[in-house]
Amino acid sequence: MAVKIDSVSNNPDQIAQIQAANGNTLPLSDQEKTTLDQLEFSAGDRIVLTEDDCYEELGFCFPSWKKWTILTIIFLVQVSMNFNTSLYSNALGGISEEFGVSMQAARCGAMIYLVTYAFGCELWAPWSEELGRKPILQLSMLLVNIWQLPVALAPNFATVMIGRAFGGISLAGGSVTLGMVADLWEPEDQQYAVAFVVFSSVGGSVLGPVVGGFVEQYLHWRWAMWIQLIFGGFTQLMHLAFVPETRTSIIMDNIAKKRRKNGDTKVYGPNEVLSFKERFSMREILITWIRPFRMFVTEPIVLTLSLLSGFSDALIFMFIQSFSLVYAQWDFSPVAIGLSFCAILVGYVAAWFSFFPAIRRNEAQRHSKPDDEHAQYESRLWWLLYTAPCLPIGLIGFAWTSSGPPLHWIGSMVFAAIVGIANYAIYMATIDYMICAYGPYSASATGGNGFARDFLAGVLTVPATPFFTNIGGERHLEYASTILFCISVVLVVSVYVIYWYGPTLRKRSPFAQQLSNARAEGALNSRRPSTANIGSRNVSRRNSLVGGSRAASRRNSLVGGSRAASRRNSLTR
Repeated sequence: MAVKIDSVSNNPDQIAQIQAANGNTLPLSDQEKTTLDQLEFSAGDRIVLTEDDCYEELGFCFPSWKKWTILTIIFLVQVSMNFNTSLYSNALGGISEEFGVSMQAARCGAMIYLVTYAFGCELWAPWSEELGRKPILQLSMLLVNIWQLPVALAPNFATVMIGRAFGGISLAGGSVTLGMVADLWEPEDQQYAVAFVVFSSVGGSVLGPVVGGFVEQYLHWRWAMWIQLIFGGFTQLMHLAFVPETRTSIIMDNIAKKRRKNGDTKVYGPNEVLSFKERFSMREILITWIRPFRMFVTEPIVLTLSLLSGFSDALIFMFIQSFSLVYAQWDFSPVAIGLSFCAILVGYVAAWFSFFPAIRRNEAQRHSKPDDEHAQYESRLWWLLYTAPCLPIGLIGFAWTSSGPPLHWIGSMVFAAIVGIANYAIYMATIDYMICAYGPYSASATGGNGFARDFLAGVLTVPATPFFTNIGGERHLEYASTILFCISVVLVVSVYVIYWYGPTLRKRSPFAQQLSNARAEGALNSRRPSTANIGSRNVSRRNSLVGGSRAASRRNSLVGGSRAASRRNSLTR
């Protein structure tokens, strides 16, 4: 068993003492060149590479232009994925007519895609931790593109449903793309990057109907699927050509291989010293897959914020169904109805830019009050206090400006933009808060958030049109949106409850309380207390370090033994 030390040293006498205890017999000349860290982290004849040994080569040290080039491609990937969820709605009429099914039955294709997408995000994420972001995203996009083919060539409606179901579950989505933000930025610097990725997620959802309006008016319905395939193929090629691997452990493995080729034959990466069974334990995978769902129902903060975020996102997909009803009153063509979604996009852009000063304010507050819990956690929700009310305001305004002539259509679009502001702000702020509040558990916490958004959006897609047509008689559009307004008021109130009583709620949260106790005991490193790694298997092995410094983290990581055992003993399990 290796002798534990408190600091890195090159003192020959101390090195000799450690070598004697560990059974090492290097010549004195080699001793003088060997640090205590290397001795302690040697597994037999192997020395396992640590982050400190190659930090300058990891994603955190990529130049800014390279980081933002990567993120721009990821932006396109995320837009493509969400584009696929919404463009299908413009093919409903053609599908219904060609296959002789009702419009409600045709909408099931949109529903099943979103519901399976909710589960797919959670299923893909663990593998991106083990095998790397790039191969998993490439495989995900390849499968999504493949499953476009049976839908585009479908001889019957059953084939459409099967293709949509498998296409949805093939989507890796935000679980991996947000994880890449954690690979490239430290937690204190990643808010701008998270805001950018969130914008791509919500923006892609409204791009679908904008393009879909032209498809519906001028092309056969199958072109909606071909366009998805063309866009998906383009983004996959862009990702393949311009996005390198960003996953820290995979980069370290590659660095170790290069060093061995250059003569440093004892250096190995963190994954290279593990057996297949240790890396791909089905028990560990199942634990991780189940955790987001368990936290969703047992953690009050996760449940409340996920429902708020999920309901807001579901509204957008309900709008996709209701806009045709609303703007048909003004005799809008399919193209004009599609372009009306630009109002929501304007709201997204406004909300995205509005977060820039809010992030700067939050950074200043956290730096000036490092020991203040409210400043470190709840202050991230400060801007949401002002933007969350846009949800009920937008809904009630949309409700009573959507009655058709003699009212002008611009009024309803203004309120649709206000709903867009709220939707973006809610998604961004809830993700940011959960990342901070749950630390190593942030992957599971935010995984529940993403699951709620996609699942609720999918479930509410089918009843959306009957909801807007069968409630309230002649005022059915107004009363339907008014009901949504009433629900949104209740959910928005929860933002203020969490902002003021967040510390109390965290104390009643089993996961958050365990994390708080560990921090108090000094058992959890604060260097990277949380990540944006959505749905990750172990939140990144570098994110839940034990000890008080990077050197301490290396002394407490498992090298000579099994990293799987380390996982079982970690708070992140």
